[in-house]
Amino acid sequence: MTQEKAFQDYYEETTGSVCYGCGRLNEQGLQIKSYWEGDVAVCRFQPQPYHTAFPGYVYGGLIASLIDCHSTGTAAAAAYRAEGRQMDSDPPLRYVTASLHVDYLKPTPIEGQLTVRATVAEIQGRRTTVKSELYAGDQLTARGNVLCVRVPDSWIKNNAG
Repeated sequence: MTQEKAFQDYYEETTGSVCYGCGRLNEQGLQIKSYWEGDVAVCRFQPQPYHTAFPGYVYGGLIASLIDCHSTGTAAAAAYRAEGRQMDSDPPLRYVTASLHVDYLKPTPIEGQLTVRATVAEIQGRRTTVKSELYAGDQLTARGNVLCVRVPDSWIKNNAG
């Protein structure tokens, strides 16, 4: 069972909601959605024919983008959980990628839905390490390790109007 609103639905209009990967207001973007399922954050995404690398397979950059944005959203949601706060409470907690490492384990078929499952490996102050796995059906096709860093409050305040 997932919650009603995705992590990304809480992003402010002037900051995270414009991101190419996860911004709900970026009409040209991927507009991914992430939800808690217990202690695992889950994102489901349907690739389109234009996400092709080779016929029948997903472009690796899409895989990296899904892992990247899902992981930073997971870091933010985990920070709220760690503080015992709701995601719509102030001050907003937002994360950017400091390091992204993706291992492509096998070609990812473009047919069918992709699922990214993420867990928080470590939280150290403003830095959160998230481990993600991308599945095509029940096949694990890629793994990601993302170091996420909380953005300064001034980034959000300076873009608020």
